[in-house]
Amino acid sequence: MANTTSKKVVRAAAIQIAPDMESAGGTLDKVCSAIQKAAAQGAQLIVFPETFVPYYPYFSFVRPPFAAGAEHLLLYERAVVVPGPVTDAVSALARSHGVVVVLGVNERDHGTLYNTQLVFDANGELVLKRRKITPTYHERMIWGQGDASGLKVVQTAVGRLGALACWEHYNPLARYALMAQHEEIHCAQFPGSMVGQIFADQMEVTIRHHALEAACFVVNATGWLTDAQILAITPDPANQKALRGGCCTAIVSPEGVLLAEPLRSGEGIVIADLDMALVTKRKRMMDSVGHYARPELLSLVIDDRSHAPVAKLFPENKSATEKSIVTPSAIPTQGSAHHANSYQTEPASDH
Repeated sequence: MANTTSKKVVRAAAIQIAPDMESAGGTLDKVCSAIQKAAAQGAQLIVFPETFVPYYPYFSFVRPPFAAGAEHLLLYERAVVVPGPVTDAVSALARSHGVVVVLGVNERDHGTLYNTQLVFDANGELVLKRRKITPTYHERMIWGQGDASGLKVVQTAVGRLGALACWEHYNPLARYALMAQHEEIHCAQFPGSMVGQIFADQMEVTIRHHALEAACFVVNATGWLTDAQILAITPDPANQKALRGGCCTAIVSPEGVLLAEPLRSGEGIVIADLDMALVTKRKRMMDSVGHYARPELLSLVIDDRSHAPVAKLFPENKSATEKSIVTPSAIPTQGSAHHANSYQTEPASDH
């Protein structure tokens, strides 16, 4: 594995802007503009908020399910298909500016929406598509569940990069899965404009703790709603309070230090230079997945298969002889160590 932490500085940008909730393609236009602005300031890594395209489903936090049908259907209509026009546009900009982009989208996969994080490398390649493993609270009425096939750290032009969305950061095993893959830069995404100051305070504690524990940089982006957008979502003043605050767009070093003043309200870009040598400096003292680990006492087991509602018992490339007899161990089960397309078979006998 190449050492990407030696004598390298990466300029990172965390974006806090409001989505366009009126037009189908308006938020994508804002994403493209923000990429160009951040790249013009020398950014090599650009991180956007959770499900920013087309927008986070704020309506689901303040509306009961029976009253949210129209908004939910509109979200289906505007959601992102991967690959598709949205990924093509972002890929082209990442490639033309030579930047790594982390974008949160509402992904539509036929009849289900997912909270999805997309990572585009500096050559424009989509190197990671992962889905939030457990939507939180009201979100469970909106999105399906992802699986551990997306709990991956990917090698990019800026280093080894991992990502989690919002309260996935309160799942220590999900975080450890990325730590164990030696992430150097962690990209965190939150919706912002929710719950109030306590949400922002908790968020800051969470991202700073992960930076310390993982010995990595954390680039965190949260969204923002204007007063007009809040009023459009709900006319109830009491409900409007639930859609304010909760913003802490920030960049944290492996030593838990805020590298720039966090953005707690309004639109803007937080930019900081990441001295990658700090990763090794921190791990020299405490490497949670190395010299500070005790795997003989505590370890993590991950089922990183991609789970689907249908699994073929006989893959198309199996010969007729291989298909003849299947042992019970060949049938994949939830707890099986075999991958969905790795089945055990016995040769056919002559009898």
